[in-house]
Amino acid sequence: MKKNKDDSKKIESLVSKTAFQIPPSGIRKFFDIVYSMPDCISLGVGEPDFTTPWRISDSGIFALKEGYTHYTSNKGLLELRELICTYLAKKYRVAYDPETQVIVTLGVSQGLDVALRSIINPGDEVIIFQPCYVSYSANIMMLHGVPVIVPMRYEDKFKINPDLLKKAITPKTKAILLNYPSNPTGSTISSETLKIIAALAMKHNLIVISDEIYSALSYDSPHHSISAIDGMKGRTILLNGFSKSHAMTGWRLGYIAGPEFLIGMMLKIHQYTALCAPSMSQYAAIEALKKGDREVEMMVEEYRKRRNFITSRFNEIGLPCLKPEGAFYVFPDISSTGLDSNEFAIQLIENNKVAVVPGIAFGLAGEHHIRCSYATSMQNIRESLDRIEAFVKSL
Repeated sequence: MKKNKDDSKKIESLVSKTAFQIPPSGIRKFFDIVYSMPDCISLGVGEPDFTTPWRISDSGIFALKEGYTHYTSNKGLLELRELICTYLAKKYRVAYDPETQVIVTLGVSQGLDVALRSIINPGDEVIIFQPCYVSYSANIMMLHGVPVIVPMRYEDKFKINPDLLKKAITPKTKAILLNYPSNPTGSTISSETLKIIAALAMKHNLIVISDEIYSALSYDSPHHSISAIDGMKGRTILLNGFSKSHAMTGWRLGYIAGPEFLIGMMLKIHQYTALCAPSMSQYAAIEALKKGDREVEMMVEEYRKRRNFITSRFNEIGLPCLKPEGAFYVFPDISSTGLDSNEFAIQLIENNKVAVVPGIAFGLAGEHHIRCSYATSMQNIRESLDRIEAFVKSL
């Protein structure tokens, strides 16, 4: 036994210091609890509850049957890249060359990793806005970059404060990382604020990494991409994909669009770390872009109904909740309960069997909030809100 302990200590001494410093995901801990409680209702999962539309799945199955199971070009299938460029030009009025300005990736997560790897040197600063997706800070740290946090507040509807952004820029700033509509708050960025951010990026020679994976799930106004602003296409790395819009999370397919030089740098990294995205997923995505609009519209309309209900219900319970402009999350304020977000989430799941994600998982600015996904059935939403109301009253 002593030998085993000694060997374990020896191995621990060989592990990367960065790996030790990065905290485990605050989301996954609660998923593990959910899996052990079959009668628990989860509002924690960040993926559509819809299955992939059949015609899209059928295209992937057809690719398998026909033997389209080999490597594709590192960049991805040309037909898919052409359709991506057509989609971006039509939806967001920004034109890309499918030959030199697009890479198909293993979801947006890999796209973000490749984008950061292509620009960060040790000590470089990347500005992120919290609350934000849990991986942003960790990904920057893994590359020995420095995440610089700009907080967003409930009182400001979780909108970016341009004055705070200006103060955060230093000579070491390399990039600004945006996510809109936002995970976890559902807020988006107005065209006026995007113009301010663009002006700052051009003034200080910064790159903007724009994570727009939830762009298709915009409810009340059209999505505007910062890359469409004059002067920004040449310094924006646009990330998007099919996971949220077409209910294709398990297909692991996203894409990067950007200026030719940066795409060339990212392609080298992509070649060595992933080679190419799965071929059958790419054939399914071709079908999604060709004939998937109707299903996307149907899902958006259903999410809108759920959004309206869950927002109203949280406010009735006495947990102030903003109506999200996009994505499929609400981020109610639980400070009136006297519990911090971890305490609230743990007691709720133990006592009333509802799983939510504590806001602290998304950064300090998320404390005293919880993230609840409405990418689940209306029946589950109704029942979970009744349980949450009972829990709050019990306090």
